[in-house]
Amino acid sequence: MKTMIKNTLIGSLLGISLMVTGACSKNNNSLNTDDKVSIIDVSADGNTILATARLALAASDNLSYSDTELEMLLHMKEEEKLARDVYSALSVKYKIPVFSNISRSENTHLNAVIWLLKNYGEEYTEVKEPGKFSNPDFQDLYDKLVAKGSESLAEALKTGALIEDLDIKDLMDYIGNVTNENIIMVFENLTKGSRNHLRAFNRILVRMGIIYTPSYISQEEFDKIVSSPHEAGNIYYRGRCINGN
Repeated sequence: MKTMIKNTLIGSLLGISLMVTGACSKNNNSLNTDDKVSIIDVSADGNTILATARLALAASDNLSYSDTELEMLLHMKEEEKLARDVYSALSVKYKIPVFSNISRSENTHLNAVIWLLKNYGEEYTEVKEPGKFSNPDFQDLYDKLVAKGSESLAEALKTGALIEDLDIKDLMDYIGNVTNENIIMVFENLTKGSRNHLRAFNRILVRMGIIYTPSYISQEEFDKIVSSPHEAGNIYYRGRCINGN
């Protein structure tokens, strides 16, 4: 993880991107309905599952990446694992559904990144046990986030919002710097999931009278996200996005 991310994150606990709308063609009504697929499922509360089993139907055959794209995938593998593991740890302490539900969602997000790496072998697809990370920066971050989130429910919810804030920033930065259509497809849907999860954490914070101030995305972007409805998935057809939502 970038050093600036590590240093900024803890300070923000103490105290751009445009929304992806999906650049898809909408004139594909002649396609067989059975060939159309969305790779995410969104519940009424915004919990967003990425259906890895559908990736094979939606993706193209291009699973070879540049060195830069491979590095981005490995970074996001650790970052999605971070989200999953932090929420799982906090769900043990706080018996409210948002942590356990979103932890399960983050597991599907992690599996989607692993799916993209499937041709690269165990060295790239291996995932350590919960709470353990290959990248020492993520290990340090996990320990600090769990400690901070364990202080109170309010801090736990702010920790959740902060993780999604970071995910959105990193994913949007990466989307602007990759060319592989499968990475773009997955990262766009992961970004939708992160925005939905940010909405879920923020909604509870607002009910508690707590204002979350973003650390990575702009205040304008944050306001745009939390004031808009949960997002559903794009529809894909054999590697092509055909219907943006």
